[in-house]
Amino acid sequence: MWRGLWTLVARAARGPLRPCTRQGSSAPAPGSGSTIFALSSGQGRCGIAVIRTSGPASGQALRSLTAPRDLPPARKACLRLLRDPLSAEPLDRALVLWFPGPQSFTGEDCAEFHVHGGPAVVSGVLQALGSVPGLRPAEAGEFTRRAFAHGKLSLTEVEGLADLIHAETEAQRRQALRQLDGELGHLCQGWAETLTRALAHVEAYIDFGEDDNLEEGVLDQANSEVRELEVALGAHLRDARRGQRLRSGAHVVVAGPPNAGKSSLVNLLSRKPVSIVSPEPGTTRDVLETPVDLAGFPALLSDTAGLREGVGPVEQEGVRRAQKRLEQADLILAVLDASDLTSSSSHDFLHTVVIPTVTGSASASSQRLLLVLNKSDLLPSQGPDLHPDLPRYLLLSCLTGEGLDGLLEALRKELAALCGDPSTGPPLLTRARHQHHLQGCLDALGHYKPAKDLALAAEALRVARGHLARLTGRGGTEEILDIIFRDFCVGK
Repeated sequence: MWRGLWTLVARAARGPLRPCTRQGSSAPAPGSGSTIFALSSGQGRCGIAVIRTSGPASGQALRSLTAPRDLPPARKACLRLLRDPLSAEPLDRALVLWFPGPQSFTGEDCAEFHVHGGPAVVSGVLQALGSVPGLRPAEAGEFTRRAFAHGKLSLTEVEGLADLIHAETEAQRRQALRQLDGELGHLCQGWAETLTRALAHVEAYIDFGEDDNLEEGVLDQANSEVRELEVALGAHLRDARRGQRLRSGAHVVVAGPPNAGKSSLVNLLSRKPVSIVSPEPGTTRDVLETPVDLAGFPALLSDTAGLREGVGPVEQEGVRRAQKRLEQADLILAVLDASDLTSSSSHDFLHTVVIPTVTGSASASSQRLLLVLNKSDLLPSQGPDLHPDLPRYLLLSCLTGEGLDGLLEALRKELAALCGDPSTGPPLLTRARHQHHLQGCLDALGHYKPAKDLALAAEALRVARGHLARLTGRGGTEEILDIIFRDFCVGK
């Protein structure tokens, strides 16, 4: 009986899913048989530039440029004189490294040339490599795609590498490193193993249930594990927007009545003159956006027109756009003039935007809001004349910078709540693709009803496992892979 059960376990494990990391894909390596080369460091004049190759002719390329010397010891830097293989003209004195496959980034034979970073040197070495038979320039993302094809990286790790390259804030760097380390892939692998066990037990009941030879409670245990997995998937899906905000930036909208200091605040937070600042009301007529690093978190900061009625058609269109942008905001920075809180425009803004959002009665109850009372430098010594309905606020002077540290700390806490803490907790879903496949997995488990039909329950588990396979790249289509690798630069 147990031999038959383990046969079913093995059969279930041979589904579309494969371990998330360190094993080869069934697809052949892109450009199999060819050797690619590219500049892997940044463009422009620099101290050192790194040029690398990947493919079966990497050793020949290294020999051709360093002749008559032999290949250096594996993974040890050696100083060599590089020469053009056709003219034997010296090109540079450089460090070279040899990485025989499969112990390399791509899993293929690889070579690296650490040359001086002058444009003429880099151009000369690239031309010399192009003259070696069997070598061709790499396409964007081709090195990483070969690493994926040879099982060096799972698809989620590939995405983590891309995010790390493009990370602009501390929080993005931490999150990208966690994904590159395989945390999301390992989590999916654990879920897949749970489904594999459940599928094996269900199929055992289909094949052996009538013989009554199976251990009691096996199917109940499978049911319990599947329901626990549903809870875990639901928790990750409810949290999905946090990871996507962390990757692309939370939408922070600066809003308020005219002349409250919105544009001054945007310029202060972005540390550059994004918006025109003028004492004339209605200077900002459109939505001005700028990406910023706010307390280590990425944000798209939007300056909007002052909200008021009875203005000209151009400004009124700006007001309409400002109101629309408010509806899309993750975080609203509501700005009021601390020295003019009793004005009709401040009163209207307070009761139409601030209070409904704070109390959760606005249409987008999930929005967060920080109330900033600007121009604190104009206040008398006893402080502002507070409105009785005024919620919690922060005092700030965009002119003197007083109160900026407190605002940045408040922003850090709000953005941490919106984007999640990349240093702790479970790995975040950073892309819509992740959310799509986890939702598909959860939907499939919704059809898992072994009490009604064991065959349909087994099929629901197979479909769920298929979504996890596609999430980690072991069942994805070429079109999806093309989209992901298209975001890489040449040389990576």
